[in-house]
Formats: sequence, C-alpha cells, structure tokens
Amino acid sequence: MCNRCNYENLLNAADLDATDNRLRVLEVIGNNSYPLSAADIFKTLERTCSINRVTIYRILDLLVEHRLVDRISTGGRAFYYGMAPNENHRSHPHFYCTNCGQMDCLTPDSLNVDSGALRKTFPGRIDKVEIRVDGICTNCMK
Repeated sequence: MCNRCNYENLLNAADLDATDNRLRVLEVIGNNSYPLSAADIFKTLERTCSINRVTIYRILDLLVEHRLVDRISTGGRAFYYGMAPNENHRSHPHFYCTNCGQMDCLTPDSLNVDSGALRKTFPGRIDKVEIRVDGICTNCMK
C-alpha cells in the first residue's frame, strides 16, 4: 500500500489531466500490495462509483503509455497492473502462481539482474526489464 504517492502530482508530471477516474484507477493500483488484473480493478471501483469496463482499459493503456503503471505479463493473454518504478516504488520482480493465477511482488533485492551490463552489450534501446518467477504459491501447495 502506498501512502507516499501523490497521484494527482504523478498525473500532472506526465502531462495528463487528473480526472476523477484516472485518480481512482491509480489509487486502486497504488493502494494494493500486489499487482491487479483489469477485472480486479473494475470490481473494486464498481463498488463505489459508476465506471464501465472499457473506460478502465483505456485508462490503463494511457497510464502504461505514460509509464505511471506497469503492465505485467502472466505468460498468457492476461495482464496485471502495478505501479511503475518511481521515487517511492523501486523496480522489483514478481511471482506468478501458475495454479491459481495470483501475482505477488517480490522484494527488490530478492533477485538481482545487472541491467547495466545488458545495456552496455545490447545495441538497441532497453525501456524496461521485467522479471517474473513462475511456480506454485504456498496456498496452492497445501
């Protein structure tokens, strides 16, 4: 849960209007300790406001495009969304349970990849390094 982020300032810094719906989506993502699917975000928001599913997908696309939110692949067609690295959120790997579909954040220091070395040897531009560990979570192991 992030109580250090000012979502309105993040939107303004990205040259985006801080609309109520954009703020709501960012708050839902930022106030969770693990990445959420678009369906999870919709279910959370529909309890307190009137918003349609398409609007959420459009907002998510916009937030990803402006690098405020990361779109995290599950390896299939589904995606999860979490806060993009910023001054309050360090880049970190994720764990994906292939049984139940839960995505969890791992601590930034749990798995280190030297992207600097990669950037020195790779001839192109690297915008993002995504690390996802797949396996079975402890709940599914029981």
